[in-house]
Amino acid sequence: MTTDVLSLDVAGLLDLYRSAKLSPREAIGAVLDEAERLDPVVNAFALIDREGALAEAARSARRWRSGKPKGPLDGVPFTVKDNMIWAGRPTRRGSRTTDDAPAGESAPSVDRLLAAGAIPIGKTTLPEFGWKGLGDSPLYGISRNPWDTRMTAGGSSAGAAAAAALGLGTLHLGTDGAGSIRIPASFCGVFGLKPSFGRVPAFPPSPFAIVSHVGPITRSVTDAAIMLRVIAAPDPRDMTASVTPPQDYLAGLEIGIRGLRVAWSPDLGFATGIDPEVAAITAAAARAFADLGAAVEEASPAFADPIGTLDTIWHTGAWSVLRAVPEARWPEIDPAFVEVGLRGRDIAGADYVAAANARGSLYLAAERFHERYDLLLTPTVAIPAFAAGHDTPPGGSHGGNWLNWTPFSYPFNLTLQPAATVPCGRTKSGLPVGLQIVGPAGRDGQVLRAARAFAAARPWPTAPEPRIPAT
Repeated sequence: MTTDVLSLDVAGLLDLYRSAKLSPREAIGAVLDEAERLDPVVNAFALIDREGALAEAARSARRWRSGKPKGPLDGVPFTVKDNMIWAGRPTRRGSRTTDDAPAGESAPSVDRLLAAGAIPIGKTTLPEFGWKGLGDSPLYGISRNPWDTRMTAGGSSAGAAAAAALGLGTLHLGTDGAGSIRIPASFCGVFGLKPSFGRVPAFPPSPFAIVSHVGPITRSVTDAAIMLRVIAAPDPRDMTASVTPPQDYLAGLEIGIRGLRVAWSPDLGFATGIDPEVAAITAAAARAFADLGAAVEEASPAFADPIGTLDTIWHTGAWSVLRAVPEARWPEIDPAFVEVGLRGRDIAGADYVAAANARGSLYLAAERFHERYDLLLTPTVAIPAFAAGHDTPPGGSHGGNWLNWTPFSYPFNLTLQPAATVPCGRTKSGLPVGLQIVGPAGRDGQVLRAARAFAAARPWPTAPEPRIPAT
């Protein structure tokens, strides 16, 4: 029964609640039991709120029995990444230097899910202050990949992606400043969407706010579309967020991509160090778009690697965090984060402004590219998941900077575009590979529609019991 409950999507849960064949109390209890059983193996949770979740599940069950559900997600379990505030719970952000005082209010996306009746079961792990695309931190330890627990889950939304892969909750909130939704979703074999900048309100602002996005990680494209419609509602606490109501992302989700103009870029014109298996699997996935009726050709946007622009923004944001911590406590922080923060200390304000403004030329290049192409396809990450506990693959193939192995993600934080990752195959060793789907700014529905068409044609397997495979 537990396995069946964990495999249910939003529609499946709601149908069973409506018919009284399953109660929210039973469903939430099953998810909590599995989360507590599996978390020692994968380390996906910063905290599991069993008491609070069961109490809310009992209230949800009463609402369903009376035929008056609270909202469109009443009784659906979700998780909150632990750099997002949730009233009454601490926000530790993976750091020993933070305190455990409970937040006084919730982030906009948490508020929207709660208002829709969804039930939070816990907070998920991330690297310290969400600074890198891995899932280890001084406070939480190492988060592991359910497909092979020797490997990293990616990051920074590490716990969210691992939990999604195992069905430990149906909806998962992630954040993405340089790939932090898409990287772990790709490594863990689930769907992740970085919406257009400002489509989902954020509060309080991230240290990396001008490139940071909030979005869904789920097992299915349809669940992400449902979730996005809820969390994308405007909120006055975020002055950069869209003030227009979100569209119904389910409308048109199933109409396919026939006639769309699709560009496939195996390297964006500058990426190197791409794993041959990843290259072959994603190229085959791109060809499948032609089978679905799209016109596919190889092309790349007209911009060079914007790593320098990203570094300036990223390092300055890291310094804004580090300088708020008493220097006597810096030895408690991930040494690599301290190093990045100190680089940010030496960046002039004028250089930061230049980097912030450089996003404009990148945005314009992307917009002009999309005058010709409706969508852009790339690999999500240049390599499959590698050994956990390392920032780069052991052996030195990608140097010491984690951004070296993820050249496909950060450009689209700078251009503010929607970008999703959809599972598209597995390596010979069984590790998931993701295909990135990028759309014009504001066209989140088009990205979801393309991802859904691909998923319908190429359904992906769910993660097995987390394990160390036989060698």
